[in-house]
Amino acid sequence: MPDRQIVESFVALVEAGDYVGAIEQFYAPDASTRENTAEPVIGRDTLMAKERGVMAAFQKIAAQRIGPSLIDGDTVAARWKFTFTSANGTVRVLEEIAWQTWRGDQLIEERFFYDPKQMTG
Repeated sequence: MPDRQIVESFVALVEAGDYVGAIEQFYAPDASTRENTAEPVIGRDTLMAKERGVMAAFQKIAAQRIGPSLIDGDTVAARWKFTFTSANGTVRVLEEIAWQTWRGDQLIEERFFYDPKQMTG
């Protein structure tokens, strides 16, 4: 079970925009993430590379946790708002729920639930 201070440190890095650093510091080497019902992406190094690619696709990405993280044993849930600004200034807002499984102080699995229509239009 992660200590609340560990979870808050993770949140602080994400909100500061250090997405790759958050993965590097808090995800286990064998961690996986999954977008809605897509196949999982496995391995911390792979996740860091994927995140670098997402970051390169946008001029700016801002993250804000909405409300507290809910912790129950090894499960952590958080509501997030991400604002993506493209190179031409187009802004898209994505709200999601991140459902995480932790092993001690390391995140081992994260699944993102959101409506993909938020990123179109």
